[in-house]
Order: sequence, then structure tokens, then C-alpha cells
Amino acid sequence: MTPPTVCVVDDDPSMRDALDSLLRSIGLNVELFRSPGDFLARHRPAAPECLVLDVRMPGMSGLDFQRRLTEDGNDIPIVFISGHADVPIAVQAMKAGAIEFLTKPFREQDLLDAIQNALDRDRQRRASLAHDAVIHAAYNRLTAREQEVMGLVVAGQMNKQIAGRLALSEVTVKMHRGRVMRKMSAMSIADLVRMADRLALSLPTPLPVAAPLRATSAGS
Repeated sequence: MTPPTVCVVDDDPSMRDALDSLLRSIGLNVELFRSPGDFLARHRPAAPECLVLDVRMPGMSGLDFQRRLTEDGNDIPIVFISGHADVPIAVQAMKAGAIEFLTKPFREQDLLDAIQNALDRDRQRRASLAHDAVIHAAYNRLTAREQEVMGLVVAGQMNKQIAGRLALSEVTVKMHRGRVMRKMSAMSIADLVRMADRLALSLPTPLPVAAPLRATSAGS
């Protein structure tokens, strides 16, 4: 298994070297970059990762780079480091999703704790994406009719209602419903509903309930 990678973006070579030595001493892969542009040119690994990012750098600042990553859809967890105790900048970074904001000189353990938190966050994100990929693959293996039945089931429709809506027999609906449960590896309807949520399915609207007929008098 590929170990996690910590990417360090800092224009100070002495800081890069110090962080490289510290992080490799606990078995982490480390990639060093002098600028945000160098980082953007890299190939992302298929393993958990995080970014240790300096706030003040020539050209693009750390906050500007954080904004650029968000716009690009790159949600790598970020730990900011700064030589200045700038509260407004720290608040802005944290509101934008940073894991931590540390002011130099910081305790090594504080940095390691923040990095571990960031890597855990990325592990969870990757696991969630992998789980979603499995659900999407299973859903794509359903036939068009099975997808239709699944949508009605998770919308709360009973077999009889589904049969009437799709002009099918209840036996046929039960057959499709069973296949949906097996193909989606759903243990219960609640499982199927959660999967539909992750798929962001557009659920069908319930059919209107017919109003009861009103009795009329013989003379009307």
C-alpha cells in the first residue's frame, strides 16, 4: 500500500528542508514545491494526501492558491503555516476549509497532529468516493425498467401502486423489485433509499389520490 503523501509548498528552502526531514522521519512520503505553480504541474497520487502551505509567498499567496484549488475542484486538505500571527487571514483560511493554521515557530507535534487530521480527512473522502463509484456502477447495471421501479420504491410507492402506474402486474413488479435489491446489494428499503440519496436520483412525484365519488339524490 502506498503511504500517504504530504506536499509542502513554501518559498523558503530552509523550511522545506526542515519539514522534509521531520515528515520522512515518521514514514511519510514528502513532495516539496517552491511555488503553487510547481504543485499544479504534479500528478496526483492514488493515495491519501494533504498540503502544507505557506501563507505569504511571491506571486500567488497561500489564500489565493486555496481559492484556486477550490475553483478547480481540488479538495486536498490544507494545513496553513505562517510567519505572521494574522488573525483575519487565519479566520479566512479556516472558513474556506483549511484544517489548521499554525504560526511559525510552531511545535512539531502540533504540525504532525494537524497533518494526521488532514490525512484522515482525505482517507474518508476517498473511501466515500469509492463507495459512491460502486453504487453508481450497480445502478448502471439495472435495466431501464428496474431503474424506474427503484425510483418508485424509494419514493414510497407500494407494489400495487407501482403496478398501476407502470401498467404491470404486481407479480412482475415484485420480480423487478427483487432484482433491484440484489443488483444494488441492498439489505433493506432503507439501504436502497440511502443509495438513492447518494445517486441524487430525481424521484417521481406521487400520483394524485382520486377523490371519493359523492352520492347524488335521485332527483338531481
